[in-house]
Amino acid sequence: MFKGLITAIVLLAVLHVHGQVDPAPAYPLITHDPYFSIWSFSDTLNSTPTKHWTGADQSLTGMVKVDGKIFRFMGNEAVSYRSFIPTADEQVYSPRYTEANPGPNWMNPDFNDAAWKSSPAPFGDQASANTAWKTSDIWVRRNFSVNELPAGKVYLKLNHDDNIEVYLNGKKIHEKIGWSSKYLYIPVNMNGILKKADNVLALHVVNTGGGQVLDAGLSLDPIKIENDVVAARQLSVNVTATKTAYTFRAGSVDLDLDFVSPLLMDDLDLMARPVSYITAKVKSNDGKEHDVKLYLGVSANLAVNMVSQEVAASAYQYKDLSVLKAGTVSQPVLQKKGDDLRIDWGYLYVGVAASAQAKQYITKSAEALPAFQKDKYSSSINQGRDLVLNTVVALGKVNAAITHSFLLGYDDLYPVQYFSTNLKPWWKKQGSEKLEDEMLMAKADQGKILERCIVFDRRLYTDAIASGGKEYAELCELAYRQSIAAHKLLRSPDNEILFLSKENFSNGSINTVDVTYPSAPLYLVYNPDLLKGMLNGIYYFSESGKWNKPFAAHDLGTYPIANGQTYSEDMPVEESGNMLILTAAITMKEGKGDYARKHWKTMTQWVGFLVREGFDPTNQLCTDDFAGHLARNANLSLKAIVGIAGYAYVASMLGYNDIAKQYQDTARSMAKRWAVLADAGDHYALSFDNRNTWSQKYNLVWDKVLGFNIFPEEVYQKEVKYYLTKQNKYGLPLDSRKGYTKSDWVIWTSTLAKERSDFSALMLPMYKFAAETPTRVPLSDWHETTDGKQVGFQARSVVGGYFMKMLADKMK
Repeated sequence: MFKGLITAIVLLAVLHVHGQVDPAPAYPLITHDPYFSIWSFSDTLNSTPTKHWTGADQSLTGMVKVDGKIFRFMGNEAVSYRSFIPTADEQVYSPRYTEANPGPNWMNPDFNDAAWKSSPAPFGDQASANTAWKTSDIWVRRNFSVNELPAGKVYLKLNHDDNIEVYLNGKKIHEKIGWSSKYLYIPVNMNGILKKADNVLALHVVNTGGGQVLDAGLSLDPIKIENDVVAARQLSVNVTATKTAYTFRAGSVDLDLDFVSPLLMDDLDLMARPVSYITAKVKSNDGKEHDVKLYLGVSANLAVNMVSQEVAASAYQYKDLSVLKAGTVSQPVLQKKGDDLRIDWGYLYVGVAASAQAKQYITKSAEALPAFQKDKYSSSINQGRDLVLNTVVALGKVNAAITHSFLLGYDDLYPVQYFSTNLKPWWKKQGSEKLEDEMLMAKADQGKILERCIVFDRRLYTDAIASGGKEYAELCELAYRQSIAAHKLLRSPDNEILFLSKENFSNGSINTVDVTYPSAPLYLVYNPDLLKGMLNGIYYFSESGKWNKPFAAHDLGTYPIANGQTYSEDMPVEESGNMLILTAAITMKEGKGDYARKHWKTMTQWVGFLVREGFDPTNQLCTDDFAGHLARNANLSLKAIVGIAGYAYVASMLGYNDIAKQYQDTARSMAKRWAVLADAGDHYALSFDNRNTWSQKYNLVWDKVLGFNIFPEEVYQKEVKYYLTKQNKYGLPLDSRKGYTKSDWVIWTSTLAKERSDFSALMLPMYKFAAETPTRVPLSDWHETTDGKQVGFQARSVVGGYFMKMLADKMK
């Protein structure tokens, strides 16, 4: 009892000095799903524009006027280049093009392109293209003249996929191997090349796979905007599981600014409500009264994919709520799929209590600040591009603290297409609910909801400290909202829960099984129903007969279209093992076999495949597909063995004791053979045929966490001891082939350790990476262990895997 009291006192003390990953690679602000997800990519909230997780600007601007003087506490002016030779998102133009090799000198001004076609840009294979291009190559020539030669810098404004070469008047001005997912502004030297008349911008693009796009123009130096707005001084920032909290000093007042997305997994209706709170608390810091006004500007670009899209906006009152609303004019519902996309259908909402008597108005972005400066709050426009939804709240004379909240919401109408059925969001249970009513409920219950968030944040932090220490707890906090917001919660046409992931900053797949697998620990800790929601679609795909292979599918499509696998290659051992292991984990966590019983026939088919093909895998991909194909993969073999053991466990829970014994014996026999075949002396090899290799055996962690004990403890500890000799500054490499690693796998690998000191030795470099990485994006799970730079991936759900150590402790 005395020991328990001391532990409680220590934990309370730790909570009192609660910190965070400092600095975080990026800070979550509004986090709900893959489309409604806004972040700050900088240490200070007012030094850069806020962004969607993809990096596209989605501006939230916050200002406070103190006795007439304006301080900016959120957002900053986005770079605004001046159009010189406009791209298609600015003005329609029709260059000449050919998809047949034109031979030499095609880029020169005197080349005869009369036989080429003429058609409007952009070119590509997406719905946004004005001219379809689906061949491997395209050559484009654009003729133009100018009134005056530019005096300052000139930038090539370019969007291309894939490899490109660009010429101006026959001189090469740019070349790149690779692709861009958005318009880039590339400084180019035009001296002596650009003329007033008869210029030719010539481009050649080679498509090497995936999407296709081409659009190009020229821009000039950014416009410099002079104003008398002062940046508020940021004093602190703190990230907990559901909240990001800032403090600022704005002259004679201090401002606390909280962003809360109440993603509480024990309340799915609340978690699915797409409404976040932005709460500002203002108080005097000199003991005197000050006249204070708060300003929030929300760019309507939150509701577009490309800034060139036309938006319609309105201001109105709905019951006790003052509302601003915006959405694209075109409303192309579910017409796009892919990775680097933003939503361009549905409607963005900004709400405040009507009792606040806020001034709400709509302007172009350049007009938003002057209106606040002059206290002139009439809407100047309700349709166009680059619109801002503005809200001003007069707090009056402020000495003691005064608090005001803004609500930010998004109604995505039909967020996902699921086997040809467009699904409505979870919160539209009857189908006719209005987001304004959801916002009213969020406002009415705000006090209780925020208190629940505080209680949950404290519990998560306390539990994580007990499992892995302060640094581990801070990693879990940073991962929590990111993981959840990479999913969409829905109901299937059969009323089954669906919790569908988007494979962010990768190929954009929806409901990828080997993304579900690393994400799973978070959801097993807090609500296994959500993990069922990740598995249900894959089970349905097989059980409906739409997928007829003897192993599990890789995915259900490309987000947000879930009509069947679109990944180009199967991962048969990988995905079958994943599904069996996770179904066994659900069964164990719930202490009953109901979920597995429903899918027993499918599980039996998959386990049969693993018994036949899983022990010594053929040349195939695993979840680390970026590392390429590998035959005789020892870690993949582990997955098959543990998957078979998971099937045996489920059989025992269902009372199929003979089957349980049969497959448990099979798994144990395989484990013994594995230990011999993979043995490389002081460690186990990457592949069975090469003892001069090594790899993280992260798949082994489920044998420990679920207590199957198919492998002896010595296997775990032999590997852990070896890993400790292979670490770099920012962690343990994935294997002997490269220096990069996956942070989720490192946490799994560290959980194999018997001693807390060994766990910490493997885990702490992941904390160091998060705090020191020079790549400032939502947490990447794939980085280089020597310099901490992102290799790829960001904002993905797989960081839910950081909760593996907590899961291990809770499953004991």
